[in-house]
Amino acid sequence: MTVLTSINDRPNSRFCGATLVVLCCSLISLIWYFAPNPVVALVLCALPLGILFVLNHIFWLVIFFVLFSFFRIHEVIPALYPLKIPLLLSAGALVALAWHSLVSRRLTPYWHPSLSWLAAFWILILIGIALASSRPIAIEYFKNIYWKIMVMTLAIVWIVNREKYLSYITLLINASGFLVGCTALYNSINGIGLVEGTRVTIGRDIGSMLGDPNDLALVLMFPLAFSISTFIVKQNRLLLRFFGLLTSAILVFSIVATQSRGGLLGTLAIFSVLVLFRIRSKALLVSLGIAVALFLYFVADISQRASGGAAEVGVDASAMGRLYAWQAAYRMAIENPLTGVGLNNFYSNYFYYSSHWDGLNHAVHSTWFGVLAETGILGLIVFISFIVSLIRTARKTVNNLKNQTCTASVNTMANAVYAGLIGTAVSGTFLTQGFNWPIYILAALTICVAQIACQNENLKK
Repeated sequence: MTVLTSINDRPNSRFCGATLVVLCCSLISLIWYFAPNPVVALVLCALPLGILFVLNHIFWLVIFFVLFSFFRIHEVIPALYPLKIPLLLSAGALVALAWHSLVSRRLTPYWHPSLSWLAAFWILILIGIALASSRPIAIEYFKNIYWKIMVMTLAIVWIVNREKYLSYITLLINASGFLVGCTALYNSINGIGLVEGTRVTIGRDIGSMLGDPNDLALVLMFPLAFSISTFIVKQNRLLLRFFGLLTSAILVFSIVATQSRGGLLGTLAIFSVLVLFRIRSKALLVSLGIAVALFLYFVADISQRASGGAAEVGVDASAMGRLYAWQAAYRMAIENPLTGVGLNNFYSNYFYYSSHWDGLNHAVHSTWFGVLAETGILGLIVFISFIVSLIRTARKTVNNLKNQTCTASVNTMANAVYAGLIGTAVSGTFLTQGFNWPIYILAALTICVAQIACQNENLKK
């Protein structure tokens, strides 16, 4: 693997500096020519400083854009919504990425085997968009969301090249999880935006993605791996470990409040990887595993759900709805084995492929069946290969770190992404995340920590 050079490690070339000055002067002159106004003049004076800030802080722009886009912080705190922060961050990040990739050449790409599987999956998605049953729907989702995921995944891989960046990301993910978890608990206690009378949501009244309990559980589950890892890694400072423990408790109770089966399964998987598997006694391991599973089930009180609760005899409506959706996904893949029905096209095609119609289209509620339906059998094979490649990389990194001295940031991140990948794979049975942020963020961070660990090992040799 090529050793990645940090953006801050190379001196500015005279050509890049001269080019930037000429562009700034030309832009300021052009604006002043068409709008000779004192207010405009003030803005023009601040423009060079703004450009320099954007170009010198590419890491923060990319990371904050990802955090705002995934955790929907501007929807968790509605006062931030009118400010269009994700839009501003994305514009700044794209400008900085373009500059450092095409002009300054400070962004030095490298490749990882897992990226080959990811690139193959992206190619299949692009082909599927062209052949989608409803191209406008596929293009709309790609234009609004998915292309940003693609760009930012590669940006994280190539920008996060220092150990201190890993510590920043871990802290920010913990803080974001803490914020969303506290908001979820507040809504649950005060009965705000509850679905089916008991399931907590956030921002349902403004149409937020977090307005669905399953999607909220997915967002809450992602930082759980990082908070638990922060707590169990003894190299971390005591105050940071306490914050990790506090955040973990808040996230667990928040996930419980969503009453999401996928969220509970993912939570159990994360605990198993990070905590239970560290216990040597098999008897104690089994006992704690059963205790944690029972605790999550009974505290979540799923039996009180309006759908999938104890009031429904036999196979409950929630489970039957998933079975009908999975059957529809299977039929879509059989009819379109190479391309599927196209990105984000499952919902609009449900009527044509489902054996049961209750007057409404339904979501697939499964990562694996969602990928199967929308990218075909070939797409699912490539996607599974991608996930397997990531898990192997993460596991190899964790095992290698056991045999060498590493910093707290590397150790924490390595454990977090490994547990996060396992939790994502397990929860994928009930949660749809094949074309959403979590898998791709985890993929990028898995590759980053593997690269940094490899660099450190080579330096010691």
